[in-house]
Amino acid sequence: MNEGTKKFCERVGYTPEEMELFQIEGHRSRHCSRLLSTAPLFSITAEVVKVRNCSSGYETGEKFVLDMDGNFITKLCPKKICVYLVSQFAIPVALINERLSEGHAPGDFHFMRQVRCLDVGVECLGYGEVMVAIGVVPRIK
Repeated sequence: MNEGTKKFCERVGYTPEEMELFQIEGHRSRHCSRLLSTAPLFSITAEVVKVRNCSSGYETGEKFVLDMDGNFITKLCPKKICVYLVSQFAIPVALINERLSEGHAPGDFHFMRQVRCLDVGVECLGYGEVMVAIGVVPRIK
């Protein structure tokens, strides 16, 4: 078991049996090994680039910051977290994470660089709308 896999398994509390299962086919071990050294170098950001009639009160320029595992760094995020918006982060965060784990530039992905909340706006019988730009930034120590 490589060091990255071992650290991940210990962090999430896997039993010895689960550790064995985790290594089947090797893709998860490879993923953990590569992320161990590179994930601490980057953060994922989702910056509000368009907002209109948002009931959560988001404003243009506000940012959500996540680690490379997809966890919100809450002290760097707006106080309100809207499920209709952040649910849309799942695919771009997975794309970024996959790119990093495969040794590619994490911010050089094609699809879903911008995502919208699920609300369609008042013209379409909704309430408001928010769009964010998803990206990868180097972490500042």
